[in-house]
Amino acid sequence: MKTADPELMRAINRFTVLDKIRRRGPISRVEISERSQLSTTTVSAITASLLDDGLILTRHEGDIRNTAARGRPRVMLELNPDAARVVGAKIANNRLVFALTNFCGEVLSQLTIPVGVDRLPIGVISDLVEDGVRRCIVDAGLSLSDIDTVCLGLPGVVEHRTGKVRSSPIFRETDINFAEEMTSRLGLPTIVESDAHAIALSHHWFGQARDLDDFVIVSLEQTLGLALLHNGQVFRGAGGLSHNLGDLVLGATSEETLRLSAVAGETAIFGEQQLVGHFAEAVRLGRGMAHAQALIASENNPLSGAAIRAGEAVGLAIANIVTLFGPPRVIIVGSTLGLGAVFTDSLQQSYSRAIPSSISEVAELVFDQSTDEAWAQGAAVVALRELYESPWGTTGPASSL
Repeated sequence: MKTADPELMRAINRFTVLDKIRRRGPISRVEISERSQLSTTTVSAITASLLDDGLILTRHEGDIRNTAARGRPRVMLELNPDAARVVGAKIANNRLVFALTNFCGEVLSQLTIPVGVDRLPIGVISDLVEDGVRRCIVDAGLSLSDIDTVCLGLPGVVEHRTGKVRSSPIFRETDINFAEEMTSRLGLPTIVESDAHAIALSHHWFGQARDLDDFVIVSLEQTLGLALLHNGQVFRGAGGLSHNLGDLVLGATSEETLRLSAVAGETAIFGEQQLVGHFAEAVRLGRGMAHAQALIASENNPLSGAAIRAGEAVGLAIANIVTLFGPPRVIIVGSTLGLGAVFTDSLQQSYSRAIPSSISEVAELVFDQSTDEAWAQGAAVVALRELYESPWGTTGPASSL
């Protein structure tokens, strides 16, 4: 193990420098050293290697110490947007959303395909994902050979390290090595990731957590997901396992175990109303939440009570998460927010009652109705971070698969 430690430290330091350039660039070597607490010698060696590999660019700025006089221009560093291109995707029960980005995470093309994914066999889903990736690439005026990595974000229990989907509401089958299947089809390294992790990284790079390296994401959609970032890194379980918040136990007897999904999952909230009539058609077309919100606005609708109970259960779960981890911010995302104030008010009240008074001011709750494109862009960020962490050599990035 000791012989590997220097290489591990070099990889960590390289990632740190790249991330500082991404977040603060254009930035000087001295500023990188100050912000990262790495020596100027270490920063100089790393940035020289990154320049050789074409991952960063230099920009010369005038002497800002004395604007009235001429001076030697400062050399600033920034990411090279053309260093890599990746495709990220959000796979949901009723749509596929794709985003192609450059090395900075800026979206170059995007595509949405409305389709009942959860009604299809895995072979057809794979066909649609492959076609969507290829179409998104063509729309950007590129070809497959121009793409470095693909990342597919989907709900359920996912092993990031192996690419296996243990279970997902959009798949009829279990224990599917979806990364292996799509890598074979596309001829590109393909990562499969929890959609909660994808939207967490989207917020870390571009959204409500740009100023933080520690925060929690709670995603409320067809499934309930959880993502935790600590020191800027995604916390995963054994084998890179994602966390399915819906499996959290609220109570148990000798005869029954009550899980959060049974109260706060969209299927539980909609109840029997989703089985018949106009509501059933709205759910089938992916418009269930919009229809539910309209019904909640009417008096004496049972959906109001279901939304209140769901909010109470989620608020209790978030209070437990904050009690365990003490994050400064909890960002709540997902289509369930479409239920409106009856749900979010119930959640906040439940949270306030459950959180211990000693830490009641620790965490800020933020509600964010992130767009589908943000989720897909987040999957692209997962792919970019894999490239950041790859062993770069003088000939460029090494394949991680």
